[in-house]
Amino acid sequence: MRRIAPDRADLLSIIGEVFREHGYEGASLARIGAATGLGKGSLYHFFPGGKEEMAAAVIAHIDGWFEENVFVPLQDRAYPRTGIDRMFEATDSYFRSGRRVCLIGAFALDESRDLFAIAIKSYFGRWVAHLAEALTRSGHSAARADELAEETVGAIQGALTLARAFDDTAVFSRALQRARAALETT
Repeated sequence: MRRIAPDRADLLSIIGEVFREHGYEGASLARIGAATGLGKGSLYHFFPGGKEEMAAAVIAHIDGWFEENVFVPLQDRAYPRTGIDRMFEATDSYFRSGRRVCLIGAFALDESRDLFAIAIKSYFGRWVAHLAEALTRSGHSAARADELAEETVGAIQGALTLARAFDDTAVFSRALQRARAALETT
C-alpha cells in the first residue's frame, strides 16, 4: 500500500518538532524519517540540501507564521494596542502557553547558529522593531519603545526557557501577563 506524503506545511511542522526535541545536531535523518514516515530518498526529494535545507525551510515556515500572526498585526496603524494584544494572544497560542520551545531561539543558542544567523537575526529584529513601532504609535517615545520592545521579546524568550526548565507552564503564562501589564502601564 502506497503512503500518502504529507503536504509541505505538515511536513515542516513534523520536522520542526524533531528539531525542537533533539536540537539541530541530534535531529538525524533517521529520526526525521521516523517522525515523517518518509525514507531518506523521499526526504532528499523534498529537501535536496539535506538537514540544513530542512532546518532553513522550518525557520522560514515559522517566520511566515509570525509574519502573518504577530508582525502584521503589530503594524496596525489605526489600532496599535489591538496589534499588541494580538501579538500576546498569538505568541501564547504558538508556544502553547509555554509547552513549546522557540525553535528559532534554540537555533540561536545551538552550534547551528552560524548556519542560520541571518534568518535568526531577522526574525528577532523584526519582532522587536515592529513591537517598538506599535509602542511608539501608542504614545511612547521612540527610545522608551525600543527598550520596552527588547525587554518584552527577551521576557517571552526567557519565560519559555524557565517554563521548560521548571516543567511548569504557569511560569510562561505569568511572564506574559506581566509583560502585557508593563506595556499597558508605561
